[in-house]
Formats: sequence, C-alpha cells, structure tokens
Amino acid sequence: MTRTSFRRTPVAATLAALSLAMVVGDARGAGFALQEQNASGLGHAYAGGAAAAEDVSTIFYNPAGLVRLQSMQVVVAGNLICPSTKFSDGGSQPAFGQPLGGTGGDAGSCAGVPNLYFGVPFTDKWSFGIGVNVPFGLKTEYDSNWLGRFQAVESKVETYNVNPVLSWEPTKDWTVGAGASYQHLKATLTSQVNYAAAFAQGVQSAVAGGLIPAAAAPTLIGSAAGLESSARVTGDDSGWGWNVGVLWQATPQTRVGAAYRSHISYTVKGNVSFDNPTAVGALPPTLAPVGALILNGVNTNICASANTADCSNDVTLKIRMPDTANVSIFHQFDNKWDLMADLQYTGWSSIKELNIVRTSGTGSPVTLSNTPENFRNTWRVSGGANYRYSDKWTLRGGIAWDETPVNDTDRTPRLPDSDRFWLAFGAQYKFNDNWSIDAAYAYIWINNASINQNAGSTAQNGLINGNYKANVNIVGLQVTYTAK
Repeated sequence: MTRTSFRRTPVAATLAALSLAMVVGDARGAGFALQEQNASGLGHAYAGGAAAAEDVSTIFYNPAGLVRLQSMQVVVAGNLICPSTKFSDGGSQPAFGQPLGGTGGDAGSCAGVPNLYFGVPFTDKWSFGIGVNVPFGLKTEYDSNWLGRFQAVESKVETYNVNPVLSWEPTKDWTVGAGASYQHLKATLTSQVNYAAAFAQGVQSAVAGGLIPAAAAPTLIGSAAGLESSARVTGDDSGWGWNVGVLWQATPQTRVGAAYRSHISYTVKGNVSFDNPTAVGALPPTLAPVGALILNGVNTNICASANTADCSNDVTLKIRMPDTANVSIFHQFDNKWDLMADLQYTGWSSIKELNIVRTSGTGSPVTLSNTPENFRNTWRVSGGANYRYSDKWTLRGGIAWDETPVNDTDRTPRLPDSDRFWLAFGAQYKFNDNWSIDAAYAYIWINNASINQNAGSTAQNGLINGNYKANVNIVGLQVTYTAK
C-alpha cells in the first residue's frame, strides 16, 4: 500500500411531551446530526469523508484511514454554525383564552461546534487515535410571546462524544479500523402553559359537579383570560456506540472507503418544572374564593402533587439515535487536483414515536404522551475537489444535497426541518512541515417547510399554520500539528 503523510393533566402531559421531544430536535443538519466534525472537510462539503483521510479527523469519518498516518498528529478545529429560521403566518389560530401572538422573530441562533483529534502510530501497521467532538446539537429560541409559544420557545441540546479507535493495515492495499463511542447528551427546553384553557376546564368540571351555577361560568372563565406560565425541562443521559471502517487503495491514485457508525440508545432522565400563577383576575367577592379554589386545583393537577409551590416532576424518554453508513471515493488526478464523492445513509426510521413517562408525582409512572414522529431513512450526496495551488496553498470546493427525515404531517415548530443544498469552499495554508491551518465557509439553502400543527389540541396549544424559511451559514477554522 502506498502511504502518504497527512496534510491536514392534558396540559401537563402535552407540555412534557413537547418539551422532551426536543431531545431529538433540529440541529441544522438534515434531521439533527451534525456533519461538522472538522473544518478541513467543510471546504468540500464533507465529500469523500470515508476515503479522503486527509488528516487525523478521519477518526470520526473512517477509522481505517488513521493507519495512513506516519507520525503523531493533532487537530484542533471548530465550526460556528448560524442558522436563520423565520416563520410566516398562513392562518394560525390562538389557543383558548389567549391572544394569537407574533411570528416569533428569527428562531435561529449561532453555536460553536468544537473538535479535537489525536493520532499516533505505534508500529508500522497499527495506529491509535482518539477524537472528541459534537455529533448532535441545537440552539434555537422564539420570542416568548409568539403564536406557537405553547408548543415551543427555547430549545438547547448539547452533546459530546469521546471516540478512541484502532487502525490496522493487514495488506499493502487494505486498512481497517474500529472504535468505541461514549456519548453524553444534555437538553434544556422551555415553553409556555395555557392556564386559561386549564382553568376553563376546571370551571366546567365544577359546573358539571353542581359546585357552582352555570351562570357563574363565563365570569370565572373570563377572569383567567390571557393567564399563562412558563415551563422548563432539563434532562441528560449517556450511551455507548461503535464505529468501523475499511479503506481500499484501488490504484496508486484512487481510494475507496466505507464506514459505519452504530445506533446509540438513550433513556433520557429529566425534570419538568412549572412556574404556577398564584391568582386570577378580579372577581366579584362571592366568586373570588371559588376562583382561588379552582386555580389551586389546576395547579395541583399539573404538578401531580399538593406541593404546588415547588412544582416539578421527573420524566423519562427512551430513544434510539440513528445509525449511519458512508461509501466514499477519493481520486488524485495529478499533482494539482483531487476529486471526491460521498454517499451517506442515515437510519432515521429508528425514531417512530416519542413516549413520555412521568416517574414522580401522584399515580406515577404515567404515560404523559405518545407523539408520532415517523421519521424516514435519508440519503446525503456530496461531491468536492482539492486544488493544490502551490506547495503551501490548497484550495477546496464542494456541493451536497441533504435529505430531511421529517414528513410534512408530523413537522413541529421545534423541528421545522426540510431538504437542503450545500455550497462550500475553503483553503489550507501550510506554514511548514509541522503546522497548517484550514479555513472554510458553507452556505446551506433549506427548502421552505409548511406546518399545520396543534400538538393534539388547538384549544390548549393553538394552531401553527404557515411556512418556514431557513438557511444556514457555517464558518470553520482548523489548526493541524504533525510531528516530524
């Protein structure tokens, strides 16, 4: 094998379901998996990732490429991902007892994605490496008074992945590699709760039970008009997975690679807390005690506890993250040009529904919600090129088409995802044999996405009807040190 050195209650149930659903929220790649595991590959839209083996970040894309390293190498990289997500109203409806609200502003928010890789050969046929990266991530936030506030406001998901690997060269034309992945996920999610609707349900129950006359119902219900509160969910879990790869040096100029990353299963354990209101609006003296009693009953129902001053419950969600498989080709035409291509499959159909279980409070455990997702398996196709302008400068460019797993029926405001098209370019500068730097930029066009979602109840959550327009800007920077 020819080696080359590296160059480079109903209310409570609905809220908990909607909030924890964002553990699998939009990360601004198709679905929520981040492609941005280095900056050198960003320059050609991550084309040929399983075959290029351009630097030690191949640990993530195909561990079989690591054994091509002839000396110790370290890569420190980061990508700044800035999505823009704007909603246009097309006939939304307010929740019961609430004003409609605005369109939410720009829900996108910039977030940094860091990467660190280290690799070292310990014989002429074996190499060891370790990568630390961010395979999933999210940071979005709507205005707190927007029309979809009862379905989503803030969504923040953070992960980190630690991936040690071994790579082996059994023959001169073939290399193989494998590794384990320890992955941790943390989520912080908020939304509003429609207390006006919950209070109205409490009034109707009181009338049906003969506790208050029907004539008093409109006055009582009106006292809670516009009443809402906030809810916050936090949760985390860790899981284990694995990755394998193979690399074939088909000719001195052509490499073909294939790689696979496994499913990772989580049981996310979280806490949902509610900021309960303590009073409704002004009522006649004869009805004020009744209003207070009904509000207390609503708070108790939502909290699943009589301790409404400290309203929090434990919840869990079991979910199986998708596996991925890549086939790539890398061809060096001459001493100036490299061409590469990649086909990636992601098994998103592992996520069919989100079953939310409350594990504390009265009556636990209780299934709070079972939300259909019905994700589809997807494909990503990319192509790119390197041009070695000089001994010090390498220029890059690439395109990609990225398919979404989200179907139109089940699209939510937390995941207004759609197919997208990438255009990327970048450059590498080699200071000397030891040090190089990569910089890259990508722009992603995202197809307009329609939404018609009430999360099971327009009265409680409102109806979000309209379209999303979105795009993403990504800037990447990478420093590579190679020991000589």
